[in-house]
Amino acid sequence: MIIRSWLFVPGDSERKLEKGRKNEADALILDLEDAVSNDRQALARDMVHNFLSANPERAIQQLWVRINPLDTELSLPDLAAVMAGAPDGIVLPKVYSASDVNTLSNYLAALEVREGLTHGSTKIICVATETASSLLTFHTYLDDVTERLVGMTWGGEDLAAALGASDNRNPDTGGYDDPYLMAKSLCLATARAIDVQPIGVVYVDFRDLQGLESECLRERRAGFIGKVAIHPAQSAVINRAFTPSSEEVAYAKKVVEVFKQNPGVGTVGLDGKMLDMPHLKQARNVLLMAEQIK
Repeated sequence: MIIRSWLFVPGDSERKLEKGRKNEADALILDLEDAVSNDRQALARDMVHNFLSANPERAIQQLWVRINPLDTELSLPDLAAVMAGAPDGIVLPKVYSASDVNTLSNYLAALEVREGLTHGSTKIICVATETASSLLTFHTYLDDVTERLVGMTWGGEDLAAALGASDNRNPDTGGYDDPYLMAKSLCLATARAIDVQPIGVVYVDFRDLQGLESECLRERRAGFIGKVAIHPAQSAVINRAFTPSSEEVAYAKKVVEVFKQNPGVGTVGLDGKMLDMPHLKQARNVLLMAEQIK
């Protein structure tokens, strides 16, 4: 299953939690980290647990939880509170390397036993670039990482703070500066190398839906599948941008068909263009994506 839109919802707001359930987002991320102040952590855990338990039907919209970083004293209480509600997965922030993801997997295995959940049913997404050292450890995911990991995203805002930057975007072009483009590229390449979903980072100007759509389309062309949202209005835009259009699907079918009609040939002509095997693979990817979104 492809998840296109991941909408953050504060874990300490019953109104926003209920509103999120009516949103078009493919998945909600019930947030126990940045959206919740320290004095409301216990309240948020209870709210998230109750919300998960009250919403066991996840066929249309999955429910994930972002816990606090593993190196804080908040993360284990977060997990202990929410696992009884059987979240579809856990979003792990401020990851240093694959070792953190594997540690979380071990915690989840124990909690699944405690709660009577199927082993391995709780998946993981990691936010892979929120610390300076995380930019130097992407190779660890290639060496050994749990099969629970199904997605990887990157973090531009926390990374800027970690690098001591005053901003992460070029004031003239509005695009990301070089360190963040590197982080984005490493995230994409690593996710594809280990066959997990590469997920685009938040677009912070939630009023600029046109800019959001443009960024989504650029990311999709680059190879990302889906994007994190911070405002309910962003979900529909993200879904549309990451759904192959009818024209794209029709052209992909033509590409597949022309190769089918010319078996054993590495290069074919279509609509005045020469196509080779990478084009066939791209066409199949479009058709697979369209089918999985259905």
